[in-house]
Amino acid sequence: MTTETAHRGKRWIQHWEPEDEKFWESTGKKVARRNLWFSIFSEHIGFSVWTLWSVMVLFMGPKYGLSAGDKFLLTSTPTLVGSLARLPYTFAVARFGGRNWTITSALLLLVPSIAAAIVMKPGTPLWVFLLVAALGGVGGGNFASSMANINTFFPEKAKGMALGLNAGGGNLGVAVIQLIGLLVIATAGATAPRIVLFVYLPLIVVAALCAYLFMDNIASVRGDKKGMREVVKDAHTWVMSFLYIGTFGSFIGYSFAFGLVLQNQFGRTPLQAASVTFLGPLLGSFSRPLGGWLADRLGGGKVTFWNFVGMAGMTALLIVASTVKSLSLFTVAFIALFVLTGIGNGSTYKMIPAIFRAKARAAIASGADEAAELLRARRLSGALIGLAGAVGALGGLFINLAFRQSFMTAKSGVPAFAGFLVFYGLCFAVTWAVYLRRSAASEISEKGLALAGSQV
Repeated sequence: MTTETAHRGKRWIQHWEPEDEKFWESTGKKVARRNLWFSIFSEHIGFSVWTLWSVMVLFMGPKYGLSAGDKFLLTSTPTLVGSLARLPYTFAVARFGGRNWTITSALLLLVPSIAAAIVMKPGTPLWVFLLVAALGGVGGGNFASSMANINTFFPEKAKGMALGLNAGGGNLGVAVIQLIGLLVIATAGATAPRIVLFVYLPLIVVAALCAYLFMDNIASVRGDKKGMREVVKDAHTWVMSFLYIGTFGSFIGYSFAFGLVLQNQFGRTPLQAASVTFLGPLLGSFSRPLGGWLADRLGGGKVTFWNFVGMAGMTALLIVASTVKSLSLFTVAFIALFVLTGIGNGSTYKMIPAIFRAKARAAIASGADEAAELLRARRLSGALIGLAGAVGALGGLFINLAFRQSFMTAKSGVPAFAGFLVFYGLCFAVTWAVYLRRSAASEISEKGLALAGSQV
């Protein structure tokens, strides 16, 4: 069955060879790009629903009877569920098909959105809010399935740009829902949170409909449980997952918490907080491709190392700004920290395939079969991308729990920022020790593999 015949039928593509240059130029590129754009749209809506409660808490005034700790708990809950959802979502593409799962995962977003529209009113018990916030975690899983799906459509030479666009377009959903929240607060006031949901309900339906009409399944994609079992035994898996906690975990955690921190530490009104909170996720999303671009040219290890140094510096500046009560310095430093999280997201994800390609080159130089080793590298890279994405998202949970405890005990975010500063110090120390220190390769890698910063 040809590709086009499959398109006219049940949207299952039986023949897909993107590495074949003739096939790619004549057929594959057009099909892959169409799937990419509609995947981005669905993932974008997923991120918006995942971070919905970063906006809803801005509408929760004194009548809701919730403390700062309660609100941070609300933003922590979907972060936890979303990170856990990423592993099953990664395998869902192979089980059900990329198009089919995109339709399903988009329609699932209706559940937390409708539920939030029902419960968003003063007098609702905290446990009900927590339950509905947990439902919003399904939006966090969309990233994993979307990345896994798009990874299968593109050849190696085009995956970097395609995955970067897919991830960045999804991340923008955080900024967009916060912009919509700002618009609603500025026009209808802080007592009309349902308007935000009424905007997203039709968009969710449109995303599912577009996936149904314009996306495809690839029949040759199969679940690779062996790849996941193999990759968890590799030391680099846990190093990269740890580093991704520091980059993506920070991005999603700060996306949930920024507005609440401004309200509780500097007494900002919902409108004042919303007028700046969107800038962090917006710039962090745009800087993600920059991180990948820099990693291509300077080496992922070097970019990631200096990025964590910068994140530590901005965190120290946030502690200073908090101590002297400078709102302007605090806001600028926080937004700069968002930009650095985006750069780190791009550079760490670039490191993953580079690590396994370097391992493959070492094995080939020792006499292993070239085709088999390169295939293994792609397989393990895909498994690690899914696993690191799930583990990294847990960083968002830790950040919100740290802020919750910090404001409950010290009425300030300073203790939490001090903890983040120590963590970022560990991140750049680990990056240097594993990927930049000259003797590191012979100590931790296979067959004397050189994982210098120029490679990784």
